[in-house]
This record gives sequence, C-alpha cells and structure tokens, in this order.
Amino acid sequence: MMDGYNKIQTMTEEAFDVVVVGSCMTDLVSQAPRLPKAGETIHGHKFFIGFGGKGANQCIQAARMGAKTAMVCKVGKDFFGENYIQNFKDNGVSTEFVGQTADAATGAASIVVNDAGENAIVIVAGANLLLGGEDLQQALPALSHAKVLVSQLEVSPDTSLQALRLAQENNVKTIFNPAPAIPDLDPDFYRASVVFCCNESEAELLTGVAVATVEDAGHAGQELLRRGCRSVIITLGSQGCVVLSGQEPSTGLHHVPAKPVTAVDTTGAGDSFIGALAFYMATFPTMPLQEMVSRANQVAGVSVQKIGTQASYPYKKDLPNNLFSRQQLAN
Repeated sequence: MMDGYNKIQTMTEEAFDVVVVGSCMTDLVSQAPRLPKAGETIHGHKFFIGFGGKGANQCIQAARMGAKTAMVCKVGKDFFGENYIQNFKDNGVSTEFVGQTADAATGAASIVVNDAGENAIVIVAGANLLLGGEDLQQALPALSHAKVLVSQLEVSPDTSLQALRLAQENNVKTIFNPAPAIPDLDPDFYRASVVFCCNESEAELLTGVAVATVEDAGHAGQELLRRGCRSVIITLGSQGCVVLSGQEPSTGLHHVPAKPVTAVDTTGAGDSFIGALAFYMATFPTMPLQEMVSRANQVAGVSVQKIGTQASYPYKKDLPNNLFSRQQLAN
C-alpha cells in the first residue's frame, strides 16, 4: 500500500503540464507532384517513414516548447511500437503510461503530399483502438493532477470521453479535438470540453453549417457553444482561426488572422497548433484565449515550412523569444 501511495504522492508533487490521451501512428509518406485520382497510379519522387498520430503529435509539440508532458496511448509489440517509445523518450515525453499489446499492430498512416503541400491520408488505427478504461485508471494519478488534458478521436470515442470526464471531475482544463470527426458525437463531449478545437470540415460535419468564411465559422461556433462547450476554436488554414467564448455570448467572437507563410507540407499543422495551445494553457493560464491562439498559429506556421509531421515541429530554441513572454503581443 505504501509504495502505491508514495507513487501517487510523487506524481502529485511532479504534476505534468500536459497529459495527452490519444493515438500513435507510424507515417508512411510519399511525395508526388499531385494527389492521385481514384484508381490512378502516379510516380512519386520521395518516400520516408516518420512518427505521427494526432495525440502523439500534439504531445510532442507541447514537449518541444518546454511543457512537462506524458502520453497515455497503446502501441503494438512490434518494430514500429519500440521505435515510437524511443521517440517519446528522445523528446522528453514520459512513457510510463505507454502500453504495448500483442493483439494489434502499431497504428499506421499512409500519406501522400503534393508539391503544393496538400495531403491525402489513410489511417489504420490498430493498437490505438485497444486503449481503454483500464489504461486510464492506471494513468489516473497523472491525469487527475495535470494542468491540461488533451484528447482526440483516433482512439475509441468512449475512451476519449472517459478521459475528458475524469479530467473534468478533477478540475483539469481540457482541450478536445474532434478529429477525425464523427457525425454522431456523444453530446457529453461538448459539455466536457473547456476548449473545443476543430477545423472547418470537422465543424461542418458536426453542425451541418457549411464553413468557408470567417462568418460561417462564427455561425458554426455559436452552434457548438449552444451544445455546451465553454470555448470554441475553429481553425481555417490560411485564414487563421475564429475563437468564441461561452462567457461572452454577444462580443465573444474573435477572428485571429494567420501570418502569411509559404507552405511546404501542411501535414500535422493542426496538431502542432493544438500542442502549442496546450503549452500556453498550462504555462500562461491567465492569458486571454485569443492571445494563446495567435501564438499557437505562429508555431503551426513554422511547422508547415518543413517536410514531415513531427520532423517539422519547432523546438523552443527555433521560435522567437516573444512567443514565450507573459506580455501580450501586438497582433
């Protein structure tokens, strides 16, 4: 009994800034002049294997910015799984709650990137879908004392929702990223989200509101607030983001523009954004949400200027010092 108590006490004293419950994927990336049409075979000009998965991506970006992070996930007892555990260690992410299973392979993503930096992705979740309630209970000491918990939908939705509820019960701030989006999302996801962050296609699938402009995003965001989210962020690529707060129903819509950059590869940019947002929520808890979003936008803007997913994510040393200042930046 004493050993378990001491373990919980130690973890309480050394609380994580960011705990991510989510997916790990091995990325199999092909670069080609354009994306193939249905039934078409085209020649690519480069292939490489990288580390991905929405959950792991978000965790790695938060860690590279200086957050103390832990990952709650499941990989296969295979070559890719072993490599992924080492990747977490190399990035300073705690692997105490990374499980391995012989019942499924490590998740994999086949990615094609065209010369304009656009991508098409097919994922096979594999071991990610075996992450369950027992794993969350084992991680509860870390999860319940984190500053921020992040979850998505590349693991079982029931597991993601349970993680959000556990965080909510322990007054831990939550970021929920409904990706890949599912139309029949449990209504409790909205109520358990301190920050509900999605892109324009995910917002459209969830709300039925076509999202092409900032104004459209505002309408979709209002619908998400009505469903119980405390704050909503809808990312719009080069148009930046729309931020809405349930605490400010009449004046709470903010458009945060993105600084123009030349995109080389947009794969994982949304995850870079959420990882950076989690860092800011944990590190600067009193900072206005739109300021955090503006800074996270800039971090994601750096990531799209390099090839790869995690390989493109900047470290703190790669970013301007003012992104780590407590003083609000001029937008």
